Amino acid sequence: MRKLILLGIALISLLQLGCSNMFFIPMSQHVRTPTDIGLEYRDINFESSDGTALHGWFLPAKGKTRGSVLFLHGNAENISTHIGSVHWLPEAGYNVLLFDYRGYGKSAGAAELHGVIRDAEAAIKQIVEMDEAGGLPVIVYGQSIGAAIATYTLAHSHYRDQIDATIIESGFSSYRQIVREKLASFWLTWPLQYPLSWTVSDDYKPIDAIPLISPIPLLLVYSEEDFIIPPHHGQQLFAAANQPKQLWLVPNGRHISVFARPEQRLRLLDYLNSVSRQ
Repeated sequence: MRKLILLGIALISLLQLGCSNMFFIPMSQHVRTPTDIGLEYRDINFESSDGTALHGWFLPAKGKTRGSVLFLHGNAENISTHIGSVHWLPEAGYNVLLFDYRGYGKSAGAAELHGVIRDAEAAIKQIVEMDEAGGLPVIVYGQSIGAAIATYTLAHSHYRDQIDATIIESGFSSYRQIVREKLASFWLTWPLQYPLSWTVSDDYKPIDAIPLISPIPLLLVYSEEDFIIPPHHGQQLFAAANQPKQLWLVPNGRHISVFARPEQRLRLLDYLNSVSRQ
């Protein structure tokens, strides 16, 4: 009981400090490199629009190249752990650029939402201007908070005309809404769900941005058993989005785990191949 009370107090304290402390949990140390899991790679260094130095890894496709994927990871750790979500794509013929937001890994600065949006736009610019991307489909793929960041950034990007598809996995519809839901799930913070959620900025909320992604093909992917970002967020985003769009609700999975399953990887590759033929 004492631990639960301390957890509730910690959550209240984080919310009072604002959105960034709630949504970003960076780790600076890399726990592995692509070489450790048998992948070729090269370091990519570039700058955000405010001059913040950013770092990422480029994983070249094996065999015939089908396209390039820009990956925006979730809120904790860094690319050295999130590479587990995309390590299989080079074998399937896709280049992958995964990068760390400011304050994560080898990227400079401190994580905060406005700056991270800048970083995502810089990463889109980076991938569309790479020689390896020339003439082939470019896909933006965001997971969890990376999905929220990808949605807003792509909707307003200067490079949106060069993006061929968007994958949103386990993304929430509103920063304020997801905070309110988390507060409501714990008895100590339940009475404070409305007043504390209003301390969180919703200036970049995905549900307002997602209609603007069209006509870029949009794929929303959710596990039906995800208790971190429940699938009703995907249903809300799908309802707000314009065509072309698809929503996959996948049974028997956890948060950002859908593509750990071989049959779902094949399904995604079929989708990407259909997009590239349009």
